[in-house]
Amino acid sequence: MGGRAGRQAADRPGGIDPRSVTPRALPATASVHRTFPRHILDGATVRAALLDAVVTLALRLRRRDQAARGLTLRFAGGTSWDKTRRLAEASAHDDDLRTAAYRLIDAAGLQRGRITGITLKAEDLIDAGQVAEQISLDHAREARLVAEEVSDRIRAKFGPDVIRPATTLPRVS
Repeated sequence: MGGRAGRQAADRPGGIDPRSVTPRALPATASVHRTFPRHILDGATVRAALLDAVVTLALRLRRRDQAARGLTLRFAGGTSWDKTRRLAEASAHDDDLRTAAYRLIDAAGLQRGRITGITLKAEDLIDAGQVAEQISLDHAREARLVAEEVSDRIRAKFGPDVIRPATTLPRVS
């Protein structure tokens, strides 16, 4: 093999590699897809799937230490179409992404839409360290953010499916 090629052939299986490690950049988008077994007309079922997608996407962003500046919601059915909205400020919090996603689905006006799937995509991702943390006097929001941190720690310890949003609405008597 020769001198250099022989050394590389002997060193690499042993874990010796003199090349410098260059970190790979994280992608600029992240998406979550939910499909339905048949066409769905029920808005509550679609909103429950959207909430599940929001929680999954937000958790993924926080694990990557990224924040989204925009959201796109794509509907699949007879035809596919999408809606996009910029966030007021970059965020990876469940609350902020849920509010934006619900505004997107409300703006879509799904009165008689037959949906087979939804895709929620976080766009224009930035490093979460670039997001300025503001002092807030909203105690309810601060409590939700603390609960979000606790639920993230629980998911890290026991698995991602330990805490999930409700998939169906409770019956009202």
